[in-house]
Amino acid sequence: MALRRRPTVRLCARLSDFFLLLLMRGCLIGAVNLKSSNRTPVVQEFESVELSCIITDSQTNDPRIEWKKIQDDQTTYVFFDNRIQGDLAGRAELLGKTSLRIWNVTRKDSALYRCEVVARNDRKEIDEIVIELTVQVKPVSPVCRVPKAVPVGKTATLQCQESEGFPRPHYSWYRNDVPLPTDSRANPRFRNSSFLLNSETGTLVFSAVHKEDSGQYYCIASNDAGSARCEEQMMEVYDLNIGGIIGGILVVLAVLALITVGICCAYRRGYFISNKQNGESYKSPGKPDGVNYVRTEEEVMMACARITEGMTEPLTSESG
Repeated sequence: MALRRRPTVRLCARLSDFFLLLLMRGCLIGAVNLKSSNRTPVVQEFESVELSCIITDSQTNDPRIEWKKIQDDQTTYVFFDNRIQGDLAGRAELLGKTSLRIWNVTRKDSALYRCEVVARNDRKEIDEIVIELTVQVKPVSPVCRVPKAVPVGKTATLQCQESEGFPRPHYSWYRNDVPLPTDSRANPRFRNSSFLLNSETGTLVFSAVHKEDSGQYYCIASNDAGSARCEEQMMEVYDLNIGGIIGGILVVLAVLALITVGICCAYRRGYFISNKQNGESYKSPGKPDGVNYVRTEEEVMMACARITEGMTEPLTSESG
């Protein structure tokens, strides 16, 4: 008897599952439901894109469709009253029943887009789905700043900046068409250099330049949408000519000494005699009428000291 009852028990269990499934399907059919084939589309600027919004279940033949754009905490209509509105007018159309196609997308189209469907004949009348659109922008030619000449052993900073690309570009530097690593110590090829490259800011910093660092430099800014480079610029690393600098200083000192000696000789011979009458200063010949006037050595030395002091005072003030 027990063996004959088992098929009856199994049949009852299957019937109960069948009725439960019918009940669940009846509840689902009475509700409008949406889905999307891609909730996070990514497209490059000036291309076209489809914002997918698909009705999977509904008993309403002609539901009401609305698209809204959410950007910077503001919500505006994109499709309302059966027509495209706002900044997408003339650049978008309804695809199928509910999806949205946008042509010639720009960076300003990056936003959240909400698809809303109202089905009056369904038990659950309203459903919505949000699509996040990302528009990638190719970088433009970056602005590069390269020092023209740097003495050996000094620091040097090269800069590369680009502000149009999205996502934010990464930067790479090249010297004589050879890519530079982010750290010169990490590559034996650049063991004679000492630099660090920040690929996020585009800054290339040499802590102490060497002769081998001379060359043509350029930078490339790149992201998922493309890349752009700046023009090559020459950076020359030169040796400091210590001997030439010392020689120049000696020449200047020699010229000053000659000028001082000449002035002292002229003063000794009486060419710089100043007479004051009635509060007026004027120059007179070194020899008054009938008098041969020759200055003493002490007077000449004091005058020369004053002249030398006057000549060196501007140099002292400038160095200070």
